[in-house]
Amino acid sequence: MAKTNDALKIIENLTRKDPEVEKLVREASINAVVAQLIYEARTKAGLTQKQLADLIGTKQSVIARIEDADYEGHSLSMLQRIAHALNQRVEIDLLPMEHERSLDLQKI
Repeated sequence: MAKTNDALKIIENLTRKDPEVEKLVREASINAVVAQLIYEARTKAGLTQKQLADLIGTKQSVIARIEDADYEGHSLSMLQRIAHALNQRVEIDLLPMEHERSLDLQKI
């Protein structure tokens, strides 16, 4: 195998050998993408974590946890509350499994 400095190719080479590792990487990348989307939407709106929390009736620590890439408890209802407070909407797309690997790795 040719050597590479491309992080995505390195991750792909490491994970395709172990389905369990591949699954963990896929799940972690989804959590990181959701956290980043919330963070970017909040900061674009010019809100602090506390201000967003006040708008949706929760605590600042909840927003901090949701914006953490390691957080695994994202719920659709909370994402909808956040989106509504930021004058946005949540979109969900179901894609065929063969596209899953390339889409997730592109978002890392």
